[in-house]
Amino acid sequence: MLKRASILTGVDNSEIGCAVRNMNAEGAELIVPVEAPVPVDFLLYVPIDGIAYRSRLRWRRKDRCGVSFSGKEPKPHWHYG
Repeated sequence: MLKRASILTGVDNSEIGCAVRNMNAEGAELIVPVEAPVPVDFLLYVPIDGIAYRSRLRWRRKDRCGVSFSGKEPKPHWHYG
C-alpha cells in the first residue's frame, strides 16, 4: 500500500511530503526524500484517512524511516491540505 502523507511539525514549520509504505495500528514505514530532515516527534497527516497520527521516529535508512504511533488526532486546523 502506498498512501500520500505529510510530516507536520507545527504551525510555523513547513511540511515534508512523504508516502506511507506499510502501516498498522502501532506504526508505519515511510518513504521520504533523502535530504529531508525528519524530526523525532511529529504529526503524520494522511489525507485519505483524514487522520493525523502522533508519531515518533524509530529508525532511518536513506529514503526510508520507521515510526511508532502514540495516538490519533483530527486534521490539524492550521494545515491547509
